[in-house]
Amino acid sequence: MSTVKVTDDTFQADVLQSETPVLVDFWAEWCGPCKQIAPALEQLAAELEGKVTIAKLDIEQSPTTPSRYGVRGIPTMMLFKGGQMASMKVGAMPKQKILEWLTEAGVAA
Repeated sequence: MSTVKVTDDTFQADVLQSETPVLVDFWAEWCGPCKQIAPALEQLAAELEGKVTIAKLDIEQSPTTPSRYGVRGIPTMMLFKGGQMASMKVGAMPKQKILEWLTEAGVAA
């Protein structure tokens, strides 16, 4: 499975009401570091299928949700479990660090 696109309109259903944990990547087309981590997120989406959903939200096309969650810099990754934001990381990081973060959060073990 690859990453899933979410928007302000689909955030409630796709993220907050999801049965599985969801990592949301807040990004924008003009953001270099966002593009750097995109391949790692695609790989993790495939490797962790069924354990965690990896979603991408373009802050330019859907500005309401990032504003609601206080996103100030991108890339910002937020992990949602049971409709609640459980953990957050700001800035680009290598795939291994993202995997360690998800493992610590109990979704990639």
